[in-house]
Amino acid sequence: MTTATSTPASPTASPALPRLTSLSHGGGCGCKIAPGVLSEILKSSGANAVIPPELMVGIETADDAAVYRLNDSQALVATTDFFMPIVDDPYEFGRIAATNALSDVYAMGGKPIMALALVAMPVNQLPLDVIGAIVRGGQDVCRAAGIPIAGGHTIDSVEPIYGLVAMGLVHPDRVRRNAQARAGDVLVLGKPLGVGVYSAALKKLQLDDAGYREMIANTTRLNTPGPLLAELPGVHAMTDVTGFGLAGHGLEMARGAGRQVVVEWSRVPLLPGVQQLAQDGHVTGASGRNWAAYGAEVRMAEGLPATTRNLLTDPQTSGGLLVSCAPQSVQEVLEIFGREGFASAAVVGRVEDGEPVLRVE
Repeated sequence: MTTATSTPASPTASPALPRLTSLSHGGGCGCKIAPGVLSEILKSSGANAVIPPELMVGIETADDAAVYRLNDSQALVATTDFFMPIVDDPYEFGRIAATNALSDVYAMGGKPIMALALVAMPVNQLPLDVIGAIVRGGQDVCRAAGIPIAGGHTIDSVEPIYGLVAMGLVHPDRVRRNAQARAGDVLVLGKPLGVGVYSAALKKLQLDDAGYREMIANTTRLNTPGPLLAELPGVHAMTDVTGFGLAGHGLEMARGAGRQVVVEWSRVPLLPGVQQLAQDGHVTGASGRNWAAYGAEVRMAEGLPATTRNLLTDPQTSGGLLVSCAPQSVQEVLEIFGREGFASAAVVGRVEDGEPVLRVE
């Protein structure tokens, strides 16, 4: 049987095979549990927890990964991420999921060293060559990152799920948390927004070929600037923008630092055609759940485009790094992004003293 492939116009190469996205109730980082629900689930998780002194970063500020000090020059970065298909091409699904999982290591300033695969598949509905293509996509991304997939775990599942446990190393002095932004910092975003909108349009077969290519290129670009940025003393905080959108992850930065994060909306890079697609109603359910969870902490100026809220809350699968840095470091930060192939990286806002909310102007 032919391996399923995907284009916007023809989501599967064989009518006998179901579309991957049709086998799941959500896709990509849009599958995340809504932030308000997640907060309730985790509310008591710290009670009676064992917290060794070597644990440099845990769950306290909803950071991207855990960090455990090994010695004076090394700390282990550990994270896991997995989700259901955001595209129908199995190979590209594997690539996107693996890129997204490794992003959390880069966001802490770490360099990946190895990964473990998490594979849950409806084996009675998907041919083995389709499942193999998913796994191969993840392997190719890890190869590009210079690391092995050293093991993993597989189960028979109702819905297709793929991802990685990712591990990396970082010098303890170069760990970059999401909670260390300083008043006066400038915010730089590494990738354009709009992946969730693209995915919603793709599911309805309304994403053209150019948009699909942009979506794949964006979601499979490894966030390699992370460890290079962490070497700069002027870079104070980093996170990657994923399922909670720019607004949600910006708010996590604001809460952790106890300061106000200001987004200058006119400077935020967007994927081509995203505003029109959002205006046409191609918005994920996760976008609405995100706003319901944290909209009370967002202060939006009057006169902004009608689509602004949906794009601020748009879940980004394998999104860009959000960097909080001193003004004198901005040029060097942008140069690092540029050398690593992130042509859309841009200054998108600033950090100010004040109530820890997100302000959009």
